[in-house]
Amino acid sequence: MAVVVSYPQSLKHLNTPFSLVKCKASFSCGFVSFPTTRNQHRKSFIVRSVATPAEAASGFDEMVSGTQRKYYMLGGKGGVGKTSCAASLAVKFANNGHPTLVVSTDPAHSLSDSFAQDLTGGTLVPVEGPYSPLFALEINPEKARDEFRSASQKSGGTGIKDFMDGMGLGVLAEQLGELKLGELLDTPPPGLDEAIAISKVMQFLESQEYNMFTRIVFDTAPTGHTLRLLSLPDFLDASIGKILKLRQKIASATSAIKSVFGQEDNHREDAADKLERLRERMIKVRELFRDTSSTEFVIVTIPTVMAISESSRLCASLKKESVPVQRLIVNQVIPPSASDCKFCAMKRKDQMRSLDMIQTDSELSSLVVIQAPLVDVEIRGVPALQFLGDIVWK
Repeated sequence: MAVVVSYPQSLKHLNTPFSLVKCKASFSCGFVSFPTTRNQHRKSFIVRSVATPAEAASGFDEMVSGTQRKYYMLGGKGGVGKTSCAASLAVKFANNGHPTLVVSTDPAHSLSDSFAQDLTGGTLVPVEGPYSPLFALEINPEKARDEFRSASQKSGGTGIKDFMDGMGLGVLAEQLGELKLGELLDTPPPGLDEAIAISKVMQFLESQEYNMFTRIVFDTAPTGHTLRLLSLPDFLDASIGKILKLRQKIASATSAIKSVFGQEDNHREDAADKLERLRERMIKVRELFRDTSSTEFVIVTIPTVMAISESSRLCASLKKESVPVQRLIVNQVIPPSASDCKFCAMKRKDQMRSLDMIQTDSELSSLVVIQAPLVDVEIRGVPALQFLGDIVWK
């Protein structure tokens, strides 16, 4: 059953929690009003129901009942509705008894817009509405960039060393000190956004603060950023390995001289230990991304040839990185109607061709395909996300 959601004008910006009840499939259009059960003030939620062909269930019962799979990453082409799908999944988990955290790793955040709530600041923010605790976090790469720039301007570039010390890379800053790091690193390097996201993933693995969450949903950046994020642990692991080897060579070459003067190199040993710990953490993150028992990547797309083609390439890249992927959400599907206008009929015909591509695509055909309907209002606020979740995650 595909459903077109209609809000009364007075409810379009409502962010007050209330329960939603699924309506039964009907082959005639009608309006159904759902009263609230959580608040004394009774509100109505009006839905126009349109019959559609049966769709594959998403397998949400399995997603919600399992005890091992904790991390869900949603990604795909820009503008396909990843944030709405991720936010609705987080709300659905919370409403089914899981303390949940939803994290945006997209530099162009829209999680605040989706929840109709200010989630900026780079800290955990409680989301109002769901039955179980739901927190949201927008990772703030701009703040880290500012810290990087200010570090590069301190004391003719010595601030860079302090910044890299904090990342466990101080030994690298020392070895390259003669190359005027302040000039070289004044501009944040490519991939800093992904590195910050990785550091947050490390926190999820290690910090007591995040132990309360039994589900963590990632709203990832568009495809290119996401692939860099997933491949970054491999890159950093290899890079740190090279740095450690370089340090070993330098240390062995200077050890004789230092022993003559009776100098010990405790600081450098500390730096090497930091690098080794960072490397171990990278390995843990890499294992997390590839652990089929604890992590799943959900691809979100729309029914256009370009989006389906990009989704196929993303799926192939995920498999190459050994990242588990089982589900494909096809968003914004136009439901059939006996009174289709010419534009709608042609648009739907194009969409059906795109949907047929999935069935014959070597990468996508093995995935569970979930169709989500195009709705006639923005999905914004917890009540709308609850309703979208009941459509998509069933």
